[in-house]
Amino acid sequence: MSGQIELTLPYPISANRYWATRIVPAGRGRKAMALTYVTAEAKAYKAEIQKIASRIGLLQPLDQRVSMSIRLYPHRPLDWQKRVKKLGDQWDNSVQCIDLGNCEKVLADALQGVIYTDDKWIWHEEKQRMEPDGEARVVVTIAAIHSEPVRGGLL
Repeated sequence: MSGQIELTLPYPISANRYWATRIVPAGRGRKAMALTYVTAEAKAYKAEIQKIASRIGLLQPLDQRVSMSIRLYPHRPLDWQKRVKKLGDQWDNSVQCIDLGNCEKVLADALQGVIYTDDKWIWHEEKQRMEPDGEARVVVTIAAIHSEPVRGGLL
């Protein structure tokens, strides 16, 4: 990949709906344990991301360092103008939105194997909550980071 790609993706599901945990009871000489797994809803979200990536011609995940920028747009509510009158330029503080950390965790996992082979390749990240301007969505920009070769004798 040269340059960068920008994907407009569906609004991320909550981490509480992306991963779930169940308790496996003790039995036959083993201790009880908790298993965390990816939910069916998470698999559907990742499949939708795969379709979008395929549509723009991204067929192979990157196996190199990347920079990721996340712009999270919550849904603009029908009463947004009323909120603007009441709250001024801080009106969007009253709009329901997942937090940026939650968004980043879900996206990093959902993009793994689609945009990059492993989220360990994310070396730089920016994230920002945007003012709601319509439908809820997340805009992700991924850029390859090209490393300079190590030069002997500089140490």
